[in-house]
Amino acid sequence: MAIEKDTCFTSFDVLIPKGQYVASWPVIACDQFTSQPEYWEEVRSAVGDSPSALHCILPEAELSRSGEETYSAIRKHMKEYLQSSVFRECRDSFIFVERTLQDGSIRAGVVGMVDLEQYDYHRYASSPVRATERTVEERIPPRMQIRRGAPLELSHVLLLCDDARDRLFAFLRARKDELEPVYDLELPMGGGRLRGYLVDGAVRDAFQEQLALYREDRVRAADGEPPLLYVVGDGNHSLASAKACYEELKQNHAGAEALRHARYAMAELENLRDCVSHIEPIHRILQETDPEAVLRFLQERCGADDAAQADPVHWKAGDREGVLYLHRVKGQVPAGVLQDGLDAYIAAYGGSVDYIHGGGTLSALAGKDRTIGFLLPEISAERLFADISAGGVLPRKTFSIGTAREKRYYMEARRLQP
Repeated sequence: MAIEKDTCFTSFDVLIPKGQYVASWPVIACDQFTSQPEYWEEVRSAVGDSPSALHCILPEAELSRSGEETYSAIRKHMKEYLQSSVFRECRDSFIFVERTLQDGSIRAGVVGMVDLEQYDYHRYASSPVRATERTVEERIPPRMQIRRGAPLELSHVLLLCDDARDRLFAFLRARKDELEPVYDLELPMGGGRLRGYLVDGAVRDAFQEQLALYREDRVRAADGEPPLLYVVGDGNHSLASAKACYEELKQNHAGAEALRHARYAMAELENLRDCVSHIEPIHRILQETDPEAVLRFLQERCGADDAAQADPVHWKAGDREGVLYLHRVKGQVPAGVLQDGLDAYIAAYGGSVDYIHGGGTLSALAGKDRTIGFLLPEISAERLFADISAGGVLPRKTFSIGTAREKRYYMEARRLQP
């Protein structure tokens, strides 16, 4: 019996910066280093006026002081780059990427586009593509402002597949010698090395067959339930914003060609089963607060009397540190229990929470006055798909793929307008 082609994750007309622009182009995901504006100041100083993804995105560290003037400048740069032939266009293709991380390991991915009709970020979704973590609705409108009317899409979205047979990446690795290298560079700001290979023609068609076989595997594993093909490992709010913009265009009865472009969003797909793609917990830091009062409040609200039946969370405040034992709540990971407690404290007494990648960064930030940081434990990668299928999405900002400097860098682009 013929296998039906998978339309959930597909090839697209890829835009890649030409050789002379490759070095200045890549920039790390916009939702990184939100509490370290000096990182972005250093990036801006290094990039200057060179063509760069930096001029086409808005770092979240700068979101609060940006408005329509900033969004217009972003769209202006995008148009200029399209008109000045910054990009090479590769029609109907994927990009196979290999990212060499700081420890020397290699993380494989493939850049394509996901069908937003098959994606739902709500908690108990049954769609083929789902969020891993709870979406904060208030974070969507500012991202929609940037996407509306933008001629280009750049993406830091990471999709995860649960490919137990390693169909997809074993196939690409085996055919790599047949693929054209399209970039190979050291990423700025300690991001490691990135190599990209064009997947087109016969190899693209054969890879599409592997995607269809993967879909059949997941359908069988679902045993009559709605199959979960992909989950969003990073960039869920960006993907949710793309979905919202698409739904908005449908409501406004946009033309067929505009809807065709808006229906899809670019993403990099990785295999959850790849041991290199380690899952890192995202830590919490509470600022502008009294650390002692925070600890008393959390102990009363969600602390456990019996440490043997609790989840330990390490904390640091200035030169002091210790362990807070959280009461175990059925169906909740420790990040969810802690987040509920922090939300309640902020609602009652004020303060601001931020989400930090990396224990070293958390420790440095927690050394400041009127600040307390919480180091969260790891979660199980093996159970991620099963947990989401059974109980819905995890709490917001529970985990990330890799450390902050290992996040996806913007490299490829895609036209958003006909």
